Amino acid sequence: MTGLRRELGVWGAASIVVGTVIGSGIFLVPRKMVLETGSADLVFAVWVFGGLLSLAGALTYAELAAMMPEAGGEYNYLKAAYGPFWGFLYGWTQMWVAKSGSIATLATGFFYYLANFRPELDQRLFVIPVPLGPGGGPLEASAGQMLAIGVILALGWLNWFGIRVGGGVQVAVTALKVLLIGWIIFVGLGAAPRAEAAGGLAQARGGVAGFFAALVAALWAYDGWNNVSMVASEVKQPQRNLPRALIYGTGAVMAIYLLTNLAYFRVLTPAQVASSDRVAAVMMQRAIGAWGADLVSVAAMISIFAALNGSILSGSRVPYAMARDGYFFRRFSAVHERHAAPGFSILALSAWSSVLVLSGRYDQLVTLVIFPSWILYGMSAAAVLVLRRKMPAAPRPYKALGYPVIPVVFVGVAGFLTLQTLVNSPRESLLGLVLILCGVPFYLYWNRRLAPQDRDGMGRR
Repeated sequence: MTGLRRELGVWGAASIVVGTVIGSGIFLVPRKMVLETGSADLVFAVWVFGGLLSLAGALTYAELAAMMPEAGGEYNYLKAAYGPFWGFLYGWTQMWVAKSGSIATLATGFFYYLANFRPELDQRLFVIPVPLGPGGGPLEASAGQMLAIGVILALGWLNWFGIRVGGGVQVAVTALKVLLIGWIIFVGLGAAPRAEAAGGLAQARGGVAGFFAALVAALWAYDGWNNVSMVASEVKQPQRNLPRALIYGTGAVMAIYLLTNLAYFRVLTPAQVASSDRVAAVMMQRAIGAWGADLVSVAAMISIFAALNGSILSGSRVPYAMARDGYFFRRFSAVHERHAAPGFSILALSAWSSVLVLSGRYDQLVTLVIFPSWILYGMSAAAVLVLRRKMPAAPRPYKALGYPVIPVVFVGVAGFLTLQTLVNSPRESLLGLVLILCGVPFYLYWNRRLAPQDRDGMGRR
């Protein structure tokens, strides 16, 4: 039986971290953070705290990734620590809502930025008279949605040719993205400082509530550092390269975010940042003129394109891993004999993400699963503690730095954010939980079909 090949080097693995994390967040999130905290100093404090928290997660996941360098990432960690049911819930969520919704959101963001140059993309092309559109209305397809779907399917087709091709594209596009963002940073830091006094934002929420609300926004911008663990079975020398990719990649993202915000606040006041949802474009326009704002749109599109490719590349390995173990539709476990890629899983994830683009409900679905997803993220990090007791003799080529303090801190903050989400959005949180639990009958069906020895948390078919 054809399997996946280890063809992704440390730079390719690190580019999945950097390329998938840095999408549109750095261009959008600063406004939300200023509105919540009210000052530039607190915005930087939130970025640092969120970065250190993400780094704590990376340090924790590095032990798990080196210990279990297999396709699927958290699916494997949850399965090994708590049993196959929890791994299944994670994979089910990723396939149908979380990862597919994220892909749809990124593709739509890509066409929104392109519409700055081609406004006709917002025009409606046709209407499908079925009540699956926004608000239960008919599906209205625009030229931009068709473009977004085309980009998803094109990248799905590209990744069908294997990790060497998909990873090569990821390295190239991520390098270009970092260069363009580096140019934005260079322009901002080299520009004349703002003439206006910085001051604070009186209408900001402020306090502890404002800080944590801004932190949620920052963590959304940092989200995706864990994706490289999903392609662990295709990384060369995984015991060495996976920890390096996780730690170095997350550290690089944190540095880029801090430098970018330093450029923003050198040119703009907190009030000016808060008044624009295109803060990078406003900063560049002030610094070098209108063409600078156009450059930001190009940088944003390339940034989103890299995140989109990384999401399809990594996300498709989760349903593949589930199907390989007998907990998903069998076709998803197929590996192309020549390209050594889970071709059916890649194309199916791309196709489902395209459906979500057309429905216009992807952002609602992502919002619904924030609560249960953070439960599973926290449990994944806690798996380090569980497996140290459950499997003390298992080889650990890399051990989490700062154990057990760093894993415990990450799990504690994940638990706090989960609780905050439940308190602030109880209806969406409970609906998201119900949505995920709809997969339980499928789990029971597939679990009954497995032989007893294959139901073990570490079993392989």
